[in-house]
Amino acid sequence: MLDIRWIRDNAEALDEALKKRGAAPEAATLIELDEKRRAHVTKLQEAQSRRNAASKEIGAAMAAKEPEKAEALKAEVAEIKSFIQAGEETERALTAELNDALSRIPNLPLDDVPVGADENDNVEIRMSGQKPVFDFAPKEHFELGEGLGQMDFETAAKLSGSRFTVIQGGLARLERALGQYMLDMHTQEHGYTEVNPPLLVRDDAMYGTGQLPKFSEDLFQTREGFWLIPTAEVSLTNLVRDVIVDAATLPRRYTALTPCFRSEAGSAGRDTRGYLRQHQFYKVEMVSITDADSSIDEHERMTQCAEAILAGLGLHFRTVVLCTGDMGFGARKTYDIEVWLPGQEAYREISSCSVCGDFQARRMNARYRAEGEKETRFVHTLNGSGVAMGRALIAVMENYQNADGTIRVPDALKPYMGGVEIIGG
Repeated sequence: MLDIRWIRDNAEALDEALKKRGAAPEAATLIELDEKRRAHVTKLQEAQSRRNAASKEIGAAMAAKEPEKAEALKAEVAEIKSFIQAGEETERALTAELNDALSRIPNLPLDDVPVGADENDNVEIRMSGQKPVFDFAPKEHFELGEGLGQMDFETAAKLSGSRFTVIQGGLARLERALGQYMLDMHTQEHGYTEVNPPLLVRDDAMYGTGQLPKFSEDLFQTREGFWLIPTAEVSLTNLVRDVIVDAATLPRRYTALTPCFRSEAGSAGRDTRGYLRQHQFYKVEMVSITDADSSIDEHERMTQCAEAILAGLGLHFRTVVLCTGDMGFGARKTYDIEVWLPGQEAYREISSCSVCGDFQARRMNARYRAEGEKETRFVHTLNGSGVAMGRALIAVMENYQNADGTIRVPDALKPYMGGVEIIGG
């Protein structure tokens, strides 16, 4: 959420930033709502001052034996009290209206983010590893999985509908190995603390990271009102909600391997074949909580941690910086890592690492106190996939396939596979 005080002082800058994102101007509307609320608050404060003064005047009138004046003042105080009670309810409604409007405004891009409309305007910044060379036509992951009898889309559709998959045998173990490999890398080499967080969260948690109120259609909700997390970012970032963090403990780095649940409401007709875009999937998430001065450097570091996972698996990938029109709602800058899938002959996103500044922290009231300072500041938050396990499974399957449809196990995963080196052999 953006600071309304900043918006009042920087109306043109807000609208220019929103224009870069392809969004309509909002400054005038927000300022009007704020002025309406502030004018009402001023009336309330004036009424409270008059009530206090009139209450004192009642005592003076009674001491001066002026009963008629005292009764008139009592009537005035009663009327003011009724106005204040109704006015406080109106103030809450006006504040809620302003906060709702603010909560729907996306974060502002950093100055070095390329301006563009969509993914076609993203900018490649580096490429890593080499594309594999095959002496046969490589297959797509779903052809390999079905050929092995270990990836079953038909049975999953009977159980749950579209965008679900039953994985079994060696491929199930391979996906589990990927998750353990990622967690070990992040905790043992990258300095993240492993967390096993809740998968069901309340409204406040979803609001804190920006999924609510604007993106409710992308989520699943239980009959009891809990939300299923679309990413462990929600649970991990909210660990500092309503907390004043000791600055000496920053940065805080968390990682978690969890199921994730997404309705994919905006992806009708996209990636309907295979395991690429699912309602339920596993992902290893990274979250960092930093002070205001460290978040940009932490963003570079987090992206390198995600890249190290893919490099360790021997996969070819490229890293791109998203343009203003392709960034997520809460991000100030985002790097996407796109892995090469030889079966598709295409790069596909496997990790997205974003720096959010204090955008989420304002929604969560997450603050820190710097040493020697009395005032608190909002923390800065970052999140990144470290990485999506389903997509990593796809990448390993397609890059390590053999002509007979079997899959070689990458060296980095062999310690997790109990001696299995070939899946399907």
